[in-house]
Formats: sequence, structure tokens, C-alpha cells
Amino acid sequence: MITFIISITVLLLGYFFYSKFIERIEGADGNRETPAYKMKDGVDYVPLPWWRAFLVQFLNIAGLGPIFGAIAGAMWGPVAFLWIVLGSVFAGAVHDYFSGMLSIRHNGLSITEIVGIYLGKGVKQFMRGFTVVLMVLVGAVFIMGPAGILAGLTPEALTMTFWVWVVFGYYVLATMLPIDKIIGRIYPVFGFALIFMAVGLITALFIKGFHIPELTSANFRNFHVNAEKFPVFPMMFITIACGAISGFHSTQSPLMARCLTSEKLGRRVFYGAMISEGIVAMIWAAIGMSFYGGVGALNEMMTAQKGNAAYLVNEISNSLLGKFGGILALLGVVAAPITSGDTAFRSARLIVADFLKFKQGPIKNRLFISIPLFLVGFLLTRIDFAIIWRYFAWSNQTLAMVVLWAITVYLLQTGKFYWITLLPALFMTAVCVTYILFAPEGFSLHAGISYTIGITASATALAGFLLYKQKLEKAAPDFG
Repeated sequence: MITFIISITVLLLGYFFYSKFIERIEGADGNRETPAYKMKDGVDYVPLPWWRAFLVQFLNIAGLGPIFGAIAGAMWGPVAFLWIVLGSVFAGAVHDYFSGMLSIRHNGLSITEIVGIYLGKGVKQFMRGFTVVLMVLVGAVFIMGPAGILAGLTPEALTMTFWVWVVFGYYVLATMLPIDKIIGRIYPVFGFALIFMAVGLITALFIKGFHIPELTSANFRNFHVNAEKFPVFPMMFITIACGAISGFHSTQSPLMARCLTSEKLGRRVFYGAMISEGIVAMIWAAIGMSFYGGVGALNEMMTAQKGNAAYLVNEISNSLLGKFGGILALLGVVAAPITSGDTAFRSARLIVADFLKFKQGPIKNRLFISIPLFLVGFLLTRIDFAIIWRYFAWSNQTLAMVVLWAITVYLLQTGKFYWITLLPALFMTAVCVTYILFAPEGFSLHAGISYTIGITASATALAGFLLYKQKLEKAAPDFG
């Protein structure tokens, strides 16, 4: 209990203090005109009140990650708490804030175009394709996840296939219509449902006296049932993504960058939404470790359910909140991935539109881009969920790594304190390279080889960055 309370406190302190430090480094200017006014088109560039933009951003980024990912991450034990807190404050929220602010500074450009500005045309071309693939993967994952939960609520009446079609139909509408018609109106309602779910569950956990494991020297170890194949590094850092740092968020921040009415609101909306998601992840990780009587019992349940966290979410919600409260909580859980899935397809449409320089005002232009994306997304729903989720997780963190490097170069070029993103970029480089070499869905190399290459890749990236810094300093003696 003490570890949990301290963790929540540190997350809140991160928002109230570290985010202000980050804002000062960026130099947010409340008097500068934002794209919401400068580029207003009534479709994607629409001024929104900050609280509405916050709820939209929160729901855009809070998919299945801080729920399913946190439960799966809890299998490693209390060490997961440490990653959620430190990852959210010093990496994830910083990543989200700068990806949003850079989009504002560049008239609402998609993250792929921003990466190209700072890392070069070659990286931009690669990232265009990579990010669109990731967005379609996210869309497919976030069709099947909520559809499975809804099918569990209606086992005798409505099938999984029926709910897949319902969710898919909603995605089509939300992707095609102006952002203030569906997303801007119903997200606040979904946001309150998600908040009710988180607050209700943790309150019930306290009232019913469940024991949350503490992070002590004795518990600072790997509790995973298959510890040899699932070491903390890099596996846990890929599994717990949206509750700590997630590249998917950088694709969502530009959506609200096109809607904010002042740069000064970026701290509340971008940094604040990530901290809120970190709190949700903390709650679900704590519930996962305590509900079944400990981390060992959680591992047994996840193994018995073949890693299907949806079953645990359903059982936990109904047990802690009763039938009616459980349904409300599950609707909050369903709202999170649905509201990330629709904006994933929307982001994919905008990325392709930016690449093709295709104006998105006319509905026929939106259809021209959206139909192929939806077709691929629907075909992916026919593939095993677990396989898609694993590839999504690695792709997601790899995008976060690339975006952190782009932000670091931006900070360097503008003479700002670049260490705040350089250190997370180096860490995520080691994580992503090691994972793809070690993991079964990667190259399945020996752990020692994977670690060596991963750390070497990070060191090489640092050397390249320092050489680039020297080049800039020689070109401009007064640089930085």
C-alpha cells in the first residue's frame, strides 16, 4: 500500500513540477497563434476548450495499454510500479508533450513529417510507411479487444463477430466525420466512464482490504512465471507501454495540436493526459498483483487464460463493483480502446494525406484514403490477437524511440537542454534493439548476445549524436 501511495504521489508531483520545467525549456508562448485558428478548416483544425481537448487526448492515448499492458506487466511484480512512475514522468509525458508542441509549431503536421524535418528525408520516408502500418495494427487490435469484452457481456445474445462489425462501423464514422461531430462530443462522456472505472476499482480494493505488494529489496526481482524467457529487461519495458511511454501517443498528439487555442495549454493536455494514464496503469497493476492473492497467483491466472487479460478484467470488475458497477467499469474499459482505435485510423488518414498533400475537406478525398486503410484493418482482425499485440507492442516502442531522437535533435538545434530526451532516447534504443533480437517474435538470439548488441546500438547512437553536435558547433561557433 505504501509503494502504491508513494507512486501516485510521485506521478502527481511530476505533473505539478517537472512538467513546468519542461514547459520552460520549450518556451511555450500563450500569445502565438495556434493552428486551430491559423489553419481552421472545420474538419481537423477546430478550436476546442482545453478540458475537452484533454479528455479527447486522454482517451486517444488510453487504449488497452494501461489496462491489459499493466496487468500483463504486473506479472513481473512490484518492479513494474517503478517503470510506470519513472517512465511516465521522465519519458512518456515528455515524449507526448514535445510531440504535441512540435506539431503546433509546424502547423499541425503529423509526427512522421516532423521526424523528417529533424532526422532527414530517408527517415521520414521510412517512418511514413512504418507509422501507417502501426496505426492500422492499433486499429485492428482495438477492434478485437473491445469486441471481445462486449461479447463477454452478451454471451447468449450477441457474438464476437457482431461486435466486431459494430465497433468497425463506429470507426468508419469517427474517422470520416469532422473531429467535433463525434469525437469532440462523446469522448467527454467516455472519459468520465474511464475515470469512474479507475476510481471505483481502487476504492473497492482498499475497502475490501486487498494487500498490494510493496517494492522492497526482497521484492526487487523478476516474479514472472517464465523468468528465463521473460527477463525484466527488455520484456517488461515493451509490455508496459501506454502506461509508461508509447510511440502511439506521438501520432495522437497532433490531433489535439490542431485544436488547442493556446500553446500554454500543451502542458495540461499533453503532459497531463500521460500522467493520468500512468495513474490508470498504476491502479490496474496494483489490482493485478493483489486481487488473486499475490503476483504468483496472477501469473497462474494469466497462464491458465493464455495471456488473455480481458478475462481477468471482466472477473475483477464484476467482483469488486458488483454486477451493475462492473458493467459500468467494463464500459469504461471498452471506451478506452475504442476511442484509441478510431483516432488511430484517423491518424493514418492524416499521415497519408500529408504525404500525398491531399486536402481533407472534401468527403471524397477522405474516402479515397480511408477505404484501403479500413480494408487492411478488417483483414487483420482475422489474425490471432496475441500475434498482432506482440508486433504492435514492439513497433509502438520503436516509434517512441525514433520520436525521442527527433525531439532531441530539435532541442539541440534550438540550443535547448537536450538531456531531458537524450537519456530516454538512449534507454529506449537499448530496449527496442535488445527485444527484437531476443524475443520469440524477433530473432530469438541468446540473451547475452542480444544485450551486447542492444547496448552497443545505444552507444553507437550516442556517438552519432555527439558527432552531429560537433558538426553543428563547427558550422556555427556560437551554437548552443
